[in-house]
Amino acid sequence: MLDYKLVEAFAIVIQEGGFDRAAKTLHLTQSAVSQRVKQLEETVGQILLKRSTPPQPTASGVLLLSHYKQVKQLEEGLEVAQKPTAQRSFTTLSIGLNTDSLTLWFLPAVHNFLKHEKVVLDLQVDDQDQTHRFLKDGKVWGCISTRNKPVQGCRMIYLGSMTYRLLSTRDFADKWFPQGLCLEGISQAPLINFNRQDDLSNQLFQKTLGQVPKKVLCFFVPSFEKFLDVVTAGFAYGMMPCQQSHPLLEEGRLFNLAPAQHLSVPLYWHCWNLESKLLEFFTECLVTGAQRLLLKS
Repeated sequence: MLDYKLVEAFAIVIQEGGFDRAAKTLHLTQSAVSQRVKQLEETVGQILLKRSTPPQPTASGVLLLSHYKQVKQLEEGLEVAQKPTAQRSFTTLSIGLNTDSLTLWFLPAVHNFLKHEKVVLDLQVDDQDQTHRFLKDGKVWGCISTRNKPVQGCRMIYLGSMTYRLLSTRDFADKWFPQGLCLEGISQAPLINFNRQDDLSNQLFQKTLGQVPKKVLCFFVPSFEKFLDVVTAGFAYGMMPCQQSHPLLEEGRLFNLAPAQHLSVPLYWHCWNLESKLLEFFTECLVTGAQRLLLKS
């Protein structure tokens, strides 16, 4: 039988990114937290935590963290079922999602849920092709991802798609692509990507030109707002979501470098397959809101 005070200490060390922060969250000394994690490892007979900065779970630790999260979700779901909203304590939902979804449509989609439930959100952000790792590692209850196969033990629901186009200012296009998008221009013109996992521009190049250029000069700007600023200032060109760029195209502030092509990125909601009224209500609100706000493919 696991001592859940020990498991909680282990989980909070991972959640907070260190023993000192975990100690403050649990109102314990750092030594007490360390002792609890050590005692837990002795109980299960395995190393659960890599003593890195920040600490990371081992493969065994990932399994235990996932188990703990599911138990917590079931406990919180039981409170939801037994008590009216006014008598409940606040609970935390950890969700993995990409920056574009967070900025453009996620919060409006779950507005009704947040309005009626005593919940705070712990949002963990990464590229849409990577967010499922948060779920597999037991760090979140659910995630928004491009992955079209459910993670083991989870269910998956299609949300809709986001459409991206390759854009720049008209002056930038005239300078670097006077004859239109081509490999020579791509090898010389500065491109902007969100980060090194951002592969949307390469997908568009492959779709439009039949190949991915070997040489690309690239800005990496992991900020939704600054990404837009770099493009509209004429410093680079890049892939932008239609929800963000459409009014700027209409105003003539942006120019479509590949008008015959675009990328539709399908998004899926993955969450643990638990009998939890709270998670079910969140999923219902998210799916309904997303399908209202997203472009459907």
